[in-house]
Amino acid sequence: MNFSDQVAIVTGSSSGIGQAAAIGMAEGGAKLVINYSKNAEAAEAVVASCKAAGGDAIAVQADVSKDANCKTLVEAAMDKWGRLDILVNNAGTTKFMNHDNLEGLDAADFEQVYALNLIGPYQMIKHARPFLKQADSPSVVNISSIAGVRGIGSSIAYVASKGALNSATLALARSLGPENIRVNAVCPGFVGTDWFRNAFGDEVFEKIFAAQKLNTPMARAGGPEDIKGPILFFANRMSAHVTGQLMVADAGLLLGMPFEIG
Repeated sequence: MNFSDQVAIVTGSSSGIGQAAAIGMAEGGAKLVINYSKNAEAAEAVVASCKAAGGDAIAVQADVSKDANCKTLVEAAMDKWGRLDILVNNAGTTKFMNHDNLEGLDAADFEQVYALNLIGPYQMIKHARPFLKQADSPSVVNISSIAGVRGIGSSIAYVASKGALNSATLALARSLGPENIRVNAVCPGFVGTDWFRNAFGDEVFEKIFAAQKLNTPMARAGGPEDIKGPILFFANRMSAHVTGQLMVADAGLLLGMPFEIG
């Protein structure tokens, strides 16, 4: 997919879905800001992979839950390449908690999850907007979740944050459309990344992975490469006529299993 002469920021791109999307755009010739919050070594490895794939990249540390850090990311792209065409809001967080345990979350938990999952994307778009609207085919891709569509997920705080991000995607697509800035969201189902493995350990992770296969019509449990394609579609010029869309990428999990008679 052609991304030549385009500059992209991918938040939370030192691993997982963000890493896969960044390398995918680099394969098409993109120049990328690889964002990380803590793991500089991992981010530099992604930079090397992007360059090896045919693109260019720099690594920038920033906590995108903080407004000043969002501005720093945008400034890094402009200082290095003088333009910005694509913003992928991928960075996210959660607190794992059973939905029936209403004592397990407090206001601080909601504030922390919302700060990164909802306010961070908003702040990134705010700072990127003046430069995106100068591009010939600017695109914002928010990485949401099936959690925000179906009301399932790691915690009610996470579910609520992704539902809010979906609504914000629609509102922003409408308000920024006159400036030719497209805003769409990809809503993955379960994605087998280190995020889950680190939270639960290898044994539980493998059980979750197997259960996903049993509960999707396509009998698949997703990985970062499965989410890369939808992100690249929304980011690319080929989707220039598409905005305000929420694309579920979940091997059919949202549909449920086929109903059998007899």
